[in-house]
Amino acid sequence: MNQQFYDFKAVSLQGKEIGMDTYKGNVVLVVNTASKCGLTPQYEGLERLYRNYKDKGFVILGFPCNQFAGQEPGNEKQIAEGCLLNYGVSFQMFSKINVNGKDAHPLYKYLKTKLKGFPGNAVKWNFGKFLIDREGNPVKRFSPITSPRKLRKDIEKLL
Repeated sequence: MNQQFYDFKAVSLQGKEIGMDTYKGNVVLVVNTASKCGLTPQYEGLERLYRNYKDKGFVILGFPCNQFAGQEPGNEKQIAEGCLLNYGVSFQMFSKINVNGKDAHPLYKYLKTKLKGFPGNAVKWNFGKFLIDREGNPVKRFSPITSPRKLRKDIEKLL
C-alpha cells in the first residue's frame, strides 16, 4: 500500500483523534519533543516560527517522546501545562509516542522511510524535524540540533 502523509491519524494531548488530512494545503513541520532536554528551549523558536507563518498556511505538529534518556516523563496533562506555561506553545501537540523501534508511531515509520537519516534512519534525539509541503510530500529532514530559525528559508520556499 502506497501510504501518504494524509493517511495517518494521531491522538492530541486532549485525547482527540486528528487525521493528518486536517492539514491538507498547509506546510507542516513534524517535531518530536521533550520537556526535560537540553534542546527544550527550541519550543520557543518553534512557537515563533508558528506565529510568524501560521497565517500563510504553516502548522507545527509536536509529538512528545520519552525514548531519549527519559526526557519526557510526564503524562499528557503535565506535558500540556509545561508547554503552555514555560513556552506559550499554541501549535498542535499530540499524545506521547515512540518514534523509533517496533512500537514507533506509524507516521514516524512513514516519515523515516521517505526522508532518510544519517547514519541510519532512526530519529537521533529529541527535536528531530520533518518538513512536509502543501501536497503532503515530505521534503526535508532536519537534525535535532538545527535551530528553528534556520528552518525559515525552507519554510518560506514552500509557503
